[in-house]
Parts: sequence; C-alpha cells; structure tokens
Amino acid sequence: MLCAVRSGLTALRRRRSFTVFRTNVTYIQGQSPEPRIREYFYYIDHQGQLFLDDTKMKNFVTCFKDKAFLVFFFNRLRVNQSGRYEVHFPFLSLCGRERNFLRCDDRPLVFTNLHQGPAGAGDSAGAGDSAGAGDSAGAGDSAGEGDSAGAGDSAGRVPGAKLSYCGGGEKLSTPFRPEALYMHPASGRLYHPCLERVGGVGLVRSALAIELSPFFVYNGNNSGQPTHFLWGGQRHALTNELANFFTGKEDSTVSQEG
Repeated sequence: MLCAVRSGLTALRRRRSFTVFRTNVTYIQGQSPEPRIREYFYYIDHQGQLFLDDTKMKNFVTCFKDKAFLVFFFNRLRVNQSGRYEVHFPFLSLCGRERNFLRCDDRPLVFTNLHQGPAGAGDSAGAGDSAGAGDSAGAGDSAGEGDSAGAGDSAGRVPGAKLSYCGGGEKLSTPFRPEALYMHPASGRLYHPCLERVGGVGLVRSALAIELSPFFVYNGNNSGQPTHFLWGGQRHALTNELANFFTGKEDSTVSQEG
C-alpha cells in the first residue's frame, strides 16, 4: 500500500502541516475532513517531477524520487470525481482512507524516457541520452520515403519500444506510437497518447522532445507543422489525433504556458 511505502514520509508531512491558501481553495497537508480520512496535496511539473504542493522550492532536490512510491502513486491516479477540490486538483490517487490530490503544470503524466527494447539493443533515450531511431534514418535522409506509416503493427507501435513516465522507469510505461506524436502549434510542446483514466494525453518532457526533434519531417508545408516521423526504418505519417484534445480554453492555456 502507498501508506506503507511512504511510512518514512509521515514525519516530514507532519512538520509541514500549515494552512495553504490558493485562489478560492484552502487546505492543510494531512487534514482529516472525516474520521480516519487523511488528505494530501501534490503538484507535478512539466519535467515530470512530483512534489508536495506546498513545497516552496520545487527542484530536483525536493521532488519525490522513490520509485516504489511513484509507481504506486501513478498506478492509482484517476480523474478526481470525489466532489472535493475537483477544480483546483483535477486528479486523485487513493490509498485506502488516504486521498492524494494532484494538480499539474500541464498534464498529469509526463514522458521522460524512451526505452527502445530489443531492437535498440536495450538502450533507452532520455535526458542526456541519444534518442536513436533504431537505424540511421534522420530528418534529412531519404530512407523510408516510400514506406507506409504504422510499422510494427496495425496500431503503429514499434515492437518493444516504450515511453516511461514520471520517474517510474519501465514499471510506468506505455507502448511508443510514433505516428501519434503531436506537436502543439502554439506552444511547440510535444504530446503522446496515455491512459484514458488520466485524460488520454501525456506531455513529452522537453529534454526528450529535443532528442526526438531531428526525426520529424516537415515536407515544406505552410503550417509549419511536421507531417511525418522517421523511426525504426519507417516513415510514419503523423495522425494529429491528439489535436482534438486541445480546443477552446484548454488550447489557449497551453499556448500561454508554452
């Protein structure tokens, strides 16, 4: 249970039990609105780092790094339909009688590393690593020019390739679908499909997005948007299926954050 995994954090959170005021929302870490119920509040930034929401200095030193805790937390993360803090903390991870509310800078799941599987000789791409397309194709190569999108299987997945998220390694991962990568036209941020229970869209960490950028093909279109992605010896036509998730107010919010 998450409660057991985090037993070492109890003292820390008790020392931090002071009232936090945000616009139209007030909470106390560890508050008990009902008998035997505890509530905690978290924040995830655009790099995929998880913090207690009221942490003043949010950086690598102060973020949660215990993999067992992160796996437990994100495996139980859902859209918040509890009737409490739904607007300000739109996601919720439950542990028995413990409610863990989450807000995010952009998306609740942030992809941080690409694990290429057997085809990539066990290598993984992430901050500081070489992204590697699984072959020598690059944005300026002609390799795969006539190949069809969706190599690997009917869904376009590359066998063995996975994107991991939020510091959980391969225990928190989803199959890599290169054709489903979506570059937001206003912010330039890169997105990839994720679990429906947390909204269906995950953000690609900027460091990983930079490593993947050489494999985008633009074909000289006027929109400035990429049209294909070179990966695994194939030229994948981008579906832009995630564009439907960015409309109206949400779209303008991403533009401002970018």
